Parts: sequence; structure tokens; C-alpha cells
Amino acid sequence: MKKEHPSVLNMWKGFLESIGENVEETEKQYSSWHFEITEKGANSLAELVINGVKKATAASLWVEEYDNGYIPKEGDYSIITNWDGVAKCIIQTKRVNIVPYNQVTEEFARIEGEGDLSLDYWRKVHEIYYIKECERIGKKFTQEMPVICEEFDVVFK
Repeated sequence: MKKEHPSVLNMWKGFLESIGENVEETEKQYSSWHFEITEKGANSLAELVINGVKKATAASLWVEEYDNGYIPKEGDYSIITNWDGVAKCIIQTKRVNIVPYNQVTEEFARIEGEGDLSLDYWRKVHEIYYIKECERIGKKFTQEMPVICEEFDVVFK
């Protein structure tokens, strides 16, 4: 398991301080992670979040269950890092819907904030991504594959 970069805890402490809490007494918890499976993708998507363009993300339910069994829920905090694990911002999940791939909406594609913000672009790049991820876990991508559509707000940067 990769060791968490010191910037992650420092950012968490800064966030808690900004809301009048501290690490020793808070009941709040976080996870830290980066987007994508490539360095370029992880870093560029983190920048889209920081700049307020990317306000959602979509993950394969199958892959999440295989990798860690955790499904995000409203109120969760995540510290978004770059590829190297350096903290870039904190997001809080505001909505989670699990829908078949072929039922992801134009509106969701727009708030996910990638490419030209269209559903056509979203489908093109996500299908390629999901095919690779499904192969990694021994599954076959389908149009009905369940997708976790997570919307979030940046709460600290």
C-alpha cells in the first residue's frame, strides 16, 4: 500500500481548522485518491476540479466493488491528489446515483466537465476507459453496466 503524502493530512487539518474543528476531536473522515489510471489524466482532471469545471465523476460499480467494496455516499469527504499523491483540494459528495451506462444523461456529462462537455464525448472516452477497467477485473463491458454517478462540491483548496 502506498504511503499517504504528508500534504494530505496537512490539507485535512487546514480544512478542519477552517470549520472550527481539529483532527483529534472530529468525527469526520476522508479518503484520498486521484482520478484516472494515467499520470496525465490524474493531473489534468484534478486541475479541472480545482478550477470549478469538473463537478462530478463516474465509476464502474463493478470495478469499485472489486477494488475496495466502497460506494460513495452523500456527505463523504475526499482529498483529491495529483498522480504523485500531493493534495490538491477537498471535495464533498452531494449526490450519488447508480445508473446503467446507457442511461447517463447529457446533464451529468456536462457537469463531469471533460472534453467538450457533451454526452457523445463522455461516452467515447468513458467506454474506452470502462473496457480497460472491466478487462482488468475479468468482466466484459456492456451498455447496461452500472455506473456510479457522483456529484460533488469543492469545500477546500
